[in-house]
Amino acid sequence: MAYKPNDHFAKKAKKEQYVARSIYKLQEIDKRYRVIHSGDQVLDLGASPGSWSQYASEVIGEKGRLLGIDLKKVFLSLPNAVFMKGDILTLDFGPALELHNFTKPFDVIISDMAPDTTSSRFTDQMKSLELCEMALDSAHRLLKSGGNFVCKIFDSGDAMGFRDELKKYFNTVQLLRPKSTQQSSKEFFMIGLGYKKSLQ
Repeated sequence: MAYKPNDHFAKKAKKEQYVARSIYKLQEIDKRYRVIHSGDQVLDLGASPGSWSQYASEVIGEKGRLLGIDLKKVFLSLPNAVFMKGDILTLDFGPALELHNFTKPFDVIISDMAPDTTSSRFTDQMKSLELCEMALDSAHRLLKSGGNFVCKIFDSGDAMGFRDELKKYFNTVQLLRPKSTQQSSKEFFMIGLGYKKSLQ
């Protein structure tokens, strides 16, 4: 089944002035698992075009802070958010956090990162897994003890191996395919609750 750019959720996002339909994926995840709270400091990996940041910004409120990072520029202005163009593999977080007055560790790390898809499902799955591993590495460096983590992953046998890896570091790990996910998509989300910083 082909991707539908103008489905119900795309129209809903436009009407509600969100930059992408993916807003509703994070919204469902958060309503079900209470990942993000008022006053939280949130790191949004793969933030472009910014719908997850828009949602998180609303939840954390004026006392919260959000740092969004992406290889692409994010053309959004949110009162409690800062966006940076960069690669999380090479970005020196220390000066970046200091420059924008962020105090690590973060309460929540969310990642909607996805590879540019190819004609090879296997290649796409492996690239998706690599991005999730990058997000988890960021969590090891920047997520507080007891913090929460969300990442998008493409369905594969290796994805379950990544779930098992998450279970080593989080008190609870949940899997969810949100209702707003396109039927043609192979993506779903892994949610880690209660980071066990002591293992690092």
